[in-house]
Amino acid sequence: MADVLMPRATAVWLLDNTTLTFAQIAKFCGLHHLEVKGIADGDVAENMRGVDPIAGGMLSREEIAKGEENPDYELQLAKSKIAHIPQPKRKGSRYTPVIRRQDKPDAVAWFIRNHPEVTDAQIIKLIGTTKTTINNVRDKSHWNSQNIRPVDPVTLGLCSQIELDEVISKASDRRRKMDAERAARGEGPGLTETKDTAEEYKVEEEDVRRKDVSAADVFRDFD
Repeated sequence: MADVLMPRATAVWLLDNTTLTFAQIAKFCGLHHLEVKGIADGDVAENMRGVDPIAGGMLSREEIAKGEENPDYELQLAKSKIAHIPQPKRKGSRYTPVIRRQDKPDAVAWFIRNHPEVTDAQIIKLIGTTKTTINNVRDKSHWNSQNIRPVDPVTLGLCSQIELDEVISKASDRRRKMDAERAARGEGPGLTETKDTAEEYKVEEEDVRRKDVSAADVFRDFD
């Protein structure tokens, strides 16, 4: 659910204090079930302190009990007791906490290395970075280039696994076109230009044989 504040920290608390399934926690927190499993295994959100959704008014003890009794039950976010004033939908890149902004170049480097098919516009929208930052990371002119290491944005907490998968899925067609263009240019490993006739291959073999050096040739200058 997109309305859960601090979804990872909430997932940590639910894993530590309830018997809810990974799927139930993932659904409630708006995370991928594998991400929740990673939190349980200590591979994701290591040393993160859990946030109590009951104290925060997001869940009730009765709602958690329902989920624990029925693994197929989907937890429902508690209705806020405070009337919210409707806010206009904000356009542009998402807000990122200051503590996370220094991680953005690492996420950009991860996209450049692993998913070049994802456009700059998609990266900007997903992690809230800028075109200038992407260009600086790409051409290694970023002020902190020597310390930038490719790390996926989910691990950095800049987006959820579901959001990342959606962006990569949308860019999959572009990836196929890029691979096809690469193959057409003969950039694949082990690819060589084909010959038009068998005679051309024979000429090439003769050239190779001419380059063979005998033992006599090697020791000729030592006489």
